[in-house]
Amino acid sequence: MNKSHLILIPTLLGDSPLENSMPANLASVLAGTKHYIVEDLRTARRFLKKVDRDIDIDSLQFYVLNEHTPEEEIPDMIQPLLEGNDTGLMSEAGTPCVADPGALIVSLAHKKSIRVIPLSGPSSITLALMASGFNGQSFTFHGYLPVDSKQRASALKRIEQDAYRNDQTQIFIETPYRNMQMFEGIIKNCLPETRLCIAANLTTEDEMIRTTTVKKWKKEPPAIHKQPAVFLIYK
Repeated sequence: MNKSHLILIPTLLGDSPLENSMPANLASVLAGTKHYIVEDLRTARRFLKKVDRDIDIDSLQFYVLNEHTPEEEIPDMIQPLLEGNDTGLMSEAGTPCVADPGALIVSLAHKKSIRVIPLSGPSSITLALMASGFNGQSFTFHGYLPVDSKQRASALKRIEQDAYRNDQTQIFIETPYRNMQMFEGIIKNCLPETRLCIAANLTTEDEMIRTTTVKKWKKEPPAIHKQPAVFLIYK
């Protein structure tokens, strides 16, 4: 097996102290890592500086992997690993490889017999599920639902049916500036008695987690426009 390591590095979900959600050994891990594959360069550089104010950012090598990255560029990103250099993989927020393209790098690493080391850290999806009061034994994460209103309505009705039919929590997310469109879609297309949990701004001072019926949500809409949020539906 290759002696290098692909390190899955968690980042903050919002503006909160590092000690609230980051692993204690993070600074020491980063001190020995000079190569990074990141979803957003500016966010990554800012986070590394927050962990270690004295870090020499200009001495680090960064590759950007996001939805705009050409597929043919991805194999080159593991070259430092193949040369024996530890490489960090970072999402824009939270733990990598969930709802971002980092899993492509992890898959390549396994194919090349490179050890993958996941560090513990905050995941908005698991935190929301933990705090929802919904079924944590059986759940499905759908990622982003369709943007088109008709397609989104069909998706919401389908996953609501799955919640009832399979006794399964249904989890999905939305781009923050479309949160209220998503909320309105849920109110319009889901049954009044269906329970909806909205978890927004997790781990920050403005954190909001509320579970109640669609009927009650309709009377008290949440203030989640442009706020990072997770939606969960259950019977």
